[in-house]
Amino acid sequence: MDSLRNAKLGSIVTVKELSAAGMLRERMLALGLTKGAKVEVIRKGPSGDPTVYRIRGTMIALREEEASLILI
Repeated sequence: MDSLRNAKLGSIVTVKELSAAGMLRERMLALGLTKGAKVEVIRKGPSGDPTVYRIRGTMIALREEEASLILI
């Protein structure tokens, strides 16, 4: 499985699993990053970090280390 960190700009991917734990896992679940959720890669920051994603109609920004915990 690959991570959300490696998803190409403009692609739409499906969340397979979260490998985050504790409060970060709770935050991701609250943002809608649940198994089966569709995530669109919108744009990357000037230095490539953070990246903006559209999840369930909402745009959020995740740092690379956070996105690497979301398996697609």
